[in-house]
Amino acid sequence: MRVITQYQLGGPEVLTIVDAPEPRPLPTEVLVRVKAIGLGPLEARLRAGEFPLLHQPPFTLGWDISGVVEEASTGRFKPGDEVFGMPLFPRAANAYAEFVAAPALHLALKPASLSHVEAAALPSVGLTAWQGLVDLAGVTEGDRVLVHGGGGGVGHVAIQIAKSIGAHVIATASASKRKVVEACGADEVIDYTAVDFTDAAGEIDVVLDTIGGDTARRSMEVLRPGGHLVTAVAEDDLELIAECEAAGMRFSAIAVDPDPVALRGLVELVEQGRLRVHVQETFPFERVADAHRLLDAGHLQGKLVLTV
Repeated sequence: MRVITQYQLGGPEVLTIVDAPEPRPLPTEVLVRVKAIGLGPLEARLRAGEFPLLHQPPFTLGWDISGVVEEASTGRFKPGDEVFGMPLFPRAANAYAEFVAAPALHLALKPASLSHVEAAALPSVGLTAWQGLVDLAGVTEGDRVLVHGGGGGVGHVAIQIAKSIGAHVIATASASKRKVVEACGADEVIDYTAVDFTDAAGEIDVVLDTIGGDTARRSMEVLRPGGHLVTAVAEDDLELIAECEAAGMRFSAIAVDPDPVALRGLVELVEQGRLRVHVQETFPFERVADAHRLLDAGHLQGKLVLTV
């Protein structure tokens, strides 16, 4: 099979397609013939050596996949089933490949309404948003939720999850992403390039931060007493944590994992027509370096996906 690997840290040009043996599924695992691979900013940081999650090269990136079961060493799936998920994270899943061996528990049946491209775009951003809003923040109907980066991968899914619960959702986004954010159901959109969100958001119950830095810290200004700041990017900011606690506010950091309960929750929302994932652009397997150049540039609308 073909695998995208890298033998050194660096820019997109270090990503190399090589031949490798097909992985063999262990008991409770399935072998998936990959149809599409979702790409995320974390992978660009790992490729460049900015974040020490994986061992030193050579290694193969990737976690988000959608494909077809080829072999099943479990009763959960059978050959021919279309599945998707984010297997093994944060351990290496070697998902930039034509075949992936994955724990069956980390996968779900692909909803018929999603293409493989859309399904591959959903797991990591969907699980991050679900675990932040549902598991950590416990958002309930009527809560006022502020989503920073509403046009990004996590943000646009978070808007839809919060709306499905019955929350009033305010999202920050640039003017170029307003249509995407509004299509996701945001009740209010704040153009952060023109308006200070601390002046426009009002009192907020839950902030979901996908930006970090000064945005996370200033979010405390809009949280009600006892409000909850949930971050996907500022988990190591000890000063911010201390400030939240001193102000009587709650702080949580998302450490996303391949939770099968949350994955089934995402499937239910998709099947109910309450959740879609936006794909900015797809690239063939051979153009992975071009896709990573877009990841490096940032400011994406939704997700990027490789097709196999």
